[in-house]
Amino acid sequence: MKKLINDPLRVVDDMLDGFVAAHSRQVRRIPGTNVIVRKDAPVKGKVGIVSGGGSGHEPAHAGYVGKGMLDAAVCGEVFTSPTPDQILSAIQAVDGGNGVLLIIKNYTGDVMNFEMLSG
Repeated sequence: MKKLINDPLRVVDDMLDGFVAAHSRQVRRIPGTNVIVRKDAPVKGKVGIVSGGGSGHEPAHAGYVGKGMLDAAVCGEVFTSPTPDQILSAIQAVDGGNGVLLIIKNYTGDVMNFEMLSG
């Protein structure tokens, strides 16, 4: 499959900016991060739900952010787990007062980085 890439060094930034532009009524991006959150996050009294992982297999993970689904997706670089700082930003952005559930897939880098914060 052919891909249109403006700049290989900005592929994730461009993808996330485009995703937010296409779905700006439902999601927003936390500035300076690779975190996509529900537009109305945090929802008071709701348990926040966060997942994420490396970019390159879209629409995972940002494509699952919305009402009845994830409250935030943390998108790492291509085939790279998101950093603990980005995961923390997502947790803080969706914490409505009843805690945050982290959905961690069984990829070693994701497990390691997400578990640093779930201790």
